[in-house]
Amino acid sequence: MARDQKDHYYRKAKEEGYRARSAYKLLQINEKFHVIKRGDSVVDLGAAPGGWLQVAAKLSGGKIVGVDLEGIAPIPGAITFQADITHDSTIGRVKEALGGEADVVLCDAAPNLTGAWDMDHAVSVDLARSALRAAKKLLRPRGNFVVKVFQGDLFQDFLNEVRREFSSVQAHSPPASRKESAETYIVAKKLLTAPVRKGDMLDVTIESTGRSGDGVAMVEGFAVIVRGSREGERLRVKVDAVKPNFAFADILERKN
Repeated sequence: MARDQKDHYYRKAKEEGYRARSAYKLLQINEKFHVIKRGDSVVDLGAAPGGWLQVAAKLSGGKIVGVDLEGIAPIPGAITFQADITHDSTIGRVKEALGGEADVVLCDAAPNLTGAWDMDHAVSVDLARSALRAAKKLLRPRGNFVVKVFQGDLFQDFLNEVRREFSSVQAHSPPASRKESAETYIVAKKLLTAPVRKGDMLDVTIESTGRSGDGVAMVEGFAVIVRGSREGERLRVKVDAVKPNFAFADILERKN
């Protein structure tokens, strides 16, 4: 008997009408992280055969759009495109179908495996990075993103890239992932629209004092709280945390 036929989630998917056992991964991720809420607009990148689209439609009941290079058989409650998500024209089609921006972008896509692990891992990260670029174009401010990626040498750098763009980011392996699998899911919540990112070094002038007693600089209308600073100081600072409405920074150099 084939491995899939012995698999609990494979049998469960067949019984419950899901197109793939991976449907339970999204159900488990959502149970833990509450990525999809009722009424959310959801986009699934690399959506074939459609298991995650089925789950998204069940959880949300809102507008659901799936995109894949391969065709996707019709799914009740979902719109699907056979298209390349790296093309700007596809981004435009998705936004038109949604009637605006998405609340959630998902990507459970995996590369065609070669058996050469270093290459498979590198292609997986490249695919996930393409999904991140698309998500940044599709998501509304404070939107959520879930993407699959294989563990390996390049994983941490990619995880840090995602952390620069979202307020909350965690790596997670749901119970439905096979024990021998190197896959993990990056669950990113609250897309940042701030003009600064963690690690940025900035030259600022402290314009006011916040309630904590620390100085506040404004960068393109966005508040940066600088620990230990005083009103009127000109400083070189390094941003170490970014929230949706403000950031924190430490002093690198005083200039006056």
